[in-house]
Amino acid sequence: MTATQHHETEHADLFLSFFYHLRKRGMRVTPNQWMTLVEGLSKGLHGSSMIGFYSLARAILVKDETELDDFDMAFAQHFEGVEEISSELKDDIWNWLDNPIPPPKIDSEFQKMLDEVDVDALREQLEQRLKEQTERHDGGGKWVGTGGYSPFGHGGYHPGGIRVGGERRLGTAVQVAAGRRFREHRRDLQMDTRQLSVALKKLRALQRIGLAEELDVEATVDRTAKDAGDLHLIFQPPRANNLNLLLAMDVGGSMDPFRHMVNLIFSAAHGARHFKRFEHIYFHNCMYDNVYLDAAFTEPVHMRDLVRSFDRETRLVIVGDAYMYPGELTQRWGAINWGDHNEEPGMVHLARLAEHFKHSAWLNPMGEARWSAPSIRLVSQLFDMYPLTVEGVADLADDLGE
Repeated sequence: MTATQHHETEHADLFLSFFYHLRKRGMRVTPNQWMTLVEGLSKGLHGSSMIGFYSLARAILVKDETELDDFDMAFAQHFEGVEEISSELKDDIWNWLDNPIPPPKIDSEFQKMLDEVDVDALREQLEQRLKEQTERHDGGGKWVGTGGYSPFGHGGYHPGGIRVGGERRLGTAVQVAAGRRFREHRRDLQMDTRQLSVALKKLRALQRIGLAEELDVEATVDRTAKDAGDLHLIFQPPRANNLNLLLAMDVGGSMDPFRHMVNLIFSAAHGARHFKRFEHIYFHNCMYDNVYLDAAFTEPVHMRDLVRSFDRETRLVIVGDAYMYPGELTQRWGAINWGDHNEEPGMVHLARLAEHFKHSAWLNPMGEARWSAPSIRLVSQLFDMYPLTVEGVADLADDLGE
């Protein structure tokens, strides 16, 4: 065994329990990924620091962003209590930083001097101050304290210091000590556009369409073997996503608090390039005789025409809280909009949609604790309902995909 191999083995043994911790949380960490991490450690890619190891391990071991939460929680649990010596702060420091005094006035000359910041030098100075300081300091420009112009502490003013404790005020600190380092990315949190786009990529129905221009390696090998080595190239049409998506979005009223999320959904779906066809419509509370091409409800489309323009294989995703007076679903003329005059109850219209679209689902931004509302229970009788979360959209995409 070479010295390098021995060094890698030491790293593997040292963190092997972390590997099993990740697997226990359901992460699909492979031995190959783990050995890649070990090799990175042996080459010093972690920079001999905890934050460096965290970044290296996350980059190698996390395959999907929905695993970030599991990774962060496993990391925090496994390495609980382990701190970098350079970041270790004495208990006395926190007591000294309580109840900060107001910051002093800073003139332009002093401002210019403070603007010239060397981060590496600041870190070294902070470590030195922590070794030397023996008492609380308020004001001043040297020690770790409050209300002064020292680059260390909080509640004062320094355009490029290291905030130690306290709350963010001016946003000028170049670094923060004791701020939470690893923010949890939970699967049950509402999403940003990037997260949603990743989840929507699972919504696909791959088929081989078009000219046979892609080499079928398996068929080529099989045919060549059968012909005693005489090469026969077999081609096949490329795989393409043959899936159409219709996104129906509830706007106004009780959906106003979720307006930002609806915007994100539309942006992510509209920006997706893997759908054969993507269309969107708007409605309020429930769909009746008409839906609309715009959120101002100036471009109506009759439900009959909508159904005719989409085949049964189109995926219908409805986004709404389904929270309304139950009569809007069960009664003739029950629509909340005075001008709708629906001759048929909303449930009849929704049932037609559920019958026409073989693959349909409802995304609900409202917390699941409120899904016991009568109107939501009625809607969930017709459509499978998913929470508007990363995991919810991923589950919906899996179920509506192939």
